[in-house]
Amino acid sequence: MKLSKYFGDKAFMKTAILVGVPLMLQQLITGSVNLVDNLMVGQLGDAAIGGVAAVNRFYIIAQYGTNGIVAAGSIFIAQYYGARNQKKMEESFRFLINISCAIMMMFFLGAIFFPTAILGFFTPDPEIIQMGVYYIRLVAWSYLPIALTLCFSGAMRAVGETRIPLFVSAIAVLVNTVLNYCLIFGKFGFPQLGIRGAAYATVVARIIEVFILLYFLKERDFGFKTKIKDVFQVPITLSKKIMIKAAPLAFNEILWSAGMATLFKFYATRGAEVMSGYSISSTIGDIFFVLFGGMAAASTVLISQPLGANKLDEAKQHGYQLIGFSFVLSFIFAGLMFVSSFYIPYLYSNISMEALHIAEIMLRIQSVMFAIYVLNTQNYFILRAGGDTKSTLIMDSAFMWCINIPLVGILAYFSPLSAFLLYIAGQSTDLIKLVFGYWLVRKEKWVVNLTHEPL
Repeated sequence: MKLSKYFGDKAFMKTAILVGVPLMLQQLITGSVNLVDNLMVGQLGDAAIGGVAAVNRFYIIAQYGTNGIVAAGSIFIAQYYGARNQKKMEESFRFLINISCAIMMMFFLGAIFFPTAILGFFTPDPEIIQMGVYYIRLVAWSYLPIALTLCFSGAMRAVGETRIPLFVSAIAVLVNTVLNYCLIFGKFGFPQLGIRGAAYATVVARIIEVFILLYFLKERDFGFKTKIKDVFQVPITLSKKIMIKAAPLAFNEILWSAGMATLFKFYATRGAEVMSGYSISSTIGDIFFVLFGGMAAASTVLISQPLGANKLDEAKQHGYQLIGFSFVLSFIFAGLMFVSSFYIPYLYSNISMEALHIAEIMLRIQSVMFAIYVLNTQNYFILRAGGDTKSTLIMDSAFMWCINIPLVGILAYFSPLSAFLLYIAGQSTDLIKLVFGYWLVRKEKWVVNLTHEPL
């Protein structure tokens, strides 16, 4: 094996950094503000943070399902951009809007009409469920604006525009943070609404975010943008073509996020403190997992666009170089995560020391496993960039539901393992996944020009 194939030249590095860093910064801003929001909600107690954590697990299923559609549609937008086919770019963008809003609408209706049943899946604790119901019925009104934001930002990044989503996201999270402070604690003349205030802040911030993105879509000359009156005009042939790639990807994302929610339920069997600690460690961990977003954006531009331009060897070369690039970066992020575990959890007030200790240890476990997470995720992005969505389904959610979840479920309910050993057992399955995922990449079924496939 030649190690040189995993390291790119200066031009490659420059493109990867220019494309990836803005999205990493965007997600870093979002992750940092989520941490601040979490700290604010944490001052309301373990029940409040547990309720918000349970609602967020439900939302993540909706977000990832929508992301699956957006990712697949963005692959087509990127490849048609490489092929200079504006009409197909527009039609692909319309497809994204229609399907993404349909998915989010289902989750919106579930949150409005069945909140107790949803939250009851995650925990039997009546206090946590009550706090979660207060939150979910309000925050659900942000779901449709979020769907549009994901579509607009994904399409922009597919054509190489990463600065606008970064700028708009920064504004949205700033608004969310300020309103959280004002509405949770009743500052500057605002009413003190507690957990309801956090929900209102999210809804307002998401609405502002989507309207700013609409402004940029109107003012800038994006090849994919479309008129409102044409938004439902998507050829059946193209819809089928995208759905063939999107369905496995969306199904995978939904199964994967549902799997994460199920794991959350398993870990919660070890007590409310574990539920809080797991939530805190996840929120802090998201700050470092921004690397994934950067590599996703880089994969779209460095793999999907060359594939659309029929530069298959270049796309293949970039795929392996991204593996090497992400591996090197993973050690930097892992080191930062490990150091953060000693300090950041203890910024939370009004949270039990046991929950904070659990968060600290879980962060350290994540930092040790970080390089494996990164390589697994990069393998996934490579397969996805070429439209090999069947392999992503097998590698990701099929692996989770066939190996990871059964293992953790059996240990959670039929063994006396501590929360830490249970968590380590669940995370260790990623080693098997790494071997399998890289084997799929080496098969190179992802090296495909989708724009040349017949409609």
